[in-house]
Amino acid sequence: MEDYKKQFVLNMLAYAVQRDVSPKQLCKLSGVDFKALKSKGEFIITPKQFNDLWLNAMHLANDQAFGLHFGESLQLAALGVVGQIIQASKTTGEALTLAAQSIHLITDVVSMEVIRKNKNIIVQFHADMNSQDTNTEVLHQLIGFFMVFTIHELDGLIFKKIKPLKVRCSMNKLVAPDEYERILRCRPQHKADDFSMEFNGQIWDEPIITANYELQSHLLRMTGKNKPEQKEMLMSERIVNHLTANAYLGIATLEETASNFNISPRTLQRKLHEEGVSYQQLADSVRKSIALHYLQSGNYPVKEISYILGYNELSAFTRAFKRWTGTTPVDYQKKRND
Repeated sequence: MEDYKKQFVLNMLAYAVQRDVSPKQLCKLSGVDFKALKSKGEFIITPKQFNDLWLNAMHLANDQAFGLHFGESLQLAALGVVGQIIQASKTTGEALTLAAQSIHLITDVVSMEVIRKNKNIIVQFHADMNSQDTNTEVLHQLIGFFMVFTIHELDGLIFKKIKPLKVRCSMNKLVAPDEYERILRCRPQHKADDFSMEFNGQIWDEPIITANYELQSHLLRMTGKNKPEQKEMLMSERIVNHLTANAYLGIATLEETASNFNISPRTLQRKLHEEGVSYQQLADSVRKSIALHYLQSGNYPVKEISYILGYNELSAFTRAFKRWTGTTPVDYQKKRND
């Protein structure tokens, strides 16, 4: 198996671990040699095995929107191809175009096309519906994955939270429509033979920010989430890993995190309470860690760091930071520069 496809499958298994799914069981059910997959040597996975991995992952995780949630949880830095796209691109338009040309490195059954039309950008996804080894359900999961991954890529590249103008899905009966709307930030419209997202064309010439990709790589190393052989972890540890690894997109809310783990907010709160901690405490600990990293890097002004961490007002971030460290972020940054 090519390195990018192998890395994609390993990240899928790592996400399965988050969902309390055994990667060994998932591979066994799908006819995949787990030990060989983890080895450093070349590994070949057949289209049928890839198809079965998706179907079994959906079943074991009890999640009909597995592709969406997988895409929501995955860090851009986890797929090496994104690093190449960033290194070879100066603007969002160039990055999107190169991403469309590179998607075949990950899958042979879904392709991506970038179209500029009426001053907007249309990202179109095409599926090989004639593939005998990949069923329609898996194709829909893959497209859902690439849709949310594209949105997150844009977020990470230009330091803005991107919202599509339109999202179209060819499925007559959309599974979990509320989750599609939450994750894709737009209520999907049904249109036959059309999986696409439309964005404001003004972002085409936006210069990309490579520092965010570097931060993603750093966060990924901190969490070690790309290792599918992880042992059983406490819920609080899993939440911290999830929040930290995705902090470049902002700190997720309780409701967003619960949806990603396919449980209700109430159940998540109960599980954390049993471990003697609250979601707010975990979120604040991650905010503190990320704030310190951003301030120490010296790449961003305090106001932008405040925005990244989800504070609507700089004063709110200043109060929180002073509560964590005993000093203000401005004073902390000045001392670092002295």
